[in-house]
Amino acid sequence: METTPAAAPVKAQFQQEQSADGEFQRQEDEFREWVSAEKGAEFPAVAGRYHLYISLACPWACRTLIVRNLKGLQKAVGVTVVDPVRDDRGWAFREGPGHSADPVNGFRFLSEAYTSSKPDFQGRVTVPVLWDREKGRIVNNSEDDICRMFNEAFAGLGDPAGAADLFPPDIAEEQEKLSQYIYEKVNNGVYRAGFTTSQKGYEKACREVFAALDTLEERLAGSRWLFGRRLVETDWRLFCTLVRFDAVYHGHFKCNVRRITDYPNLDGYLRDLYQQPGIADTVNLDHIKRHYYITHDDINPTRIVPIGPELHLDRPHGREGL
Repeated sequence: METTPAAAPVKAQFQQEQSADGEFQRQEDEFREWVSAEKGAEFPAVAGRYHLYISLACPWACRTLIVRNLKGLQKAVGVTVVDPVRDDRGWAFREGPGHSADPVNGFRFLSEAYTSSKPDFQGRVTVPVLWDREKGRIVNNSEDDICRMFNEAFAGLGDPAGAADLFPPDIAEEQEKLSQYIYEKVNNGVYRAGFTTSQKGYEKACREVFAALDTLEERLAGSRWLFGRRLVETDWRLFCTLVRFDAVYHGHFKCNVRRITDYPNLDGYLRDLYQQPGIADTVNLDHIKRHYYITHDDINPTRIVPIGPELHLDRPHGREGL
């Protein structure tokens, strides 16, 4: 089994995504082809044709895994999990607890998927990746696109078929607006706070994170989920940050004004979502903590991984009556 030498430097790999004043900026997704259920599509929705490469540490990638599970696509779309500890060679396929070698292509590193799909690729290698086994190339590496495709194009391949629509058309405009707000202020907000190299940038980003959490706490006071009693994709994009917050973002990213456990509604909401069928399998706190605390040695030079906190996500959430 390949291991990273203890003395090898582990770089955060985010330098190219910082602005001149030290603020974090996310790169654009490179591959945006679309899988369709329409007849004659270049990338048709076919069971067994596509494979998902993800990291259980990554909130963006885990959202695609959640949607795959919710839509019952476990038999239709295979999954391979990379090693959560990413060194200067990028995401790697290694055998270990909760991660494995690549059974599809035999790649050692995810970068091989990128360069085999686009030989001149120069960007940062990211997860998730939706791989086309038939064409031998990446179809898409945008988590937003992949979630949409799993919800729509792959809908007829689910077991059981007919799982709930995560993008209901009657709330499309409002859902898109709230999803964008959560992305900017919460999902990406914690990264902007954690990776900025300026005090001003950190304080600005951190205040925006907690202002958004305060707003969402109020919204959830009288609503079980973000849109009443309908679980939609927006809930899951929020979940992926909330479930990592107290374990990583509170300390590692210095988003320490409050914890999620200090928000009664958000705390119950988090546990409610975690306890939905198929969701606990997408949460691996060992992968999450090892990735952030070991990989980001610019932030955590000792690479010591905390043993806590104890989250008790299986405790009763008490939100059934909302």
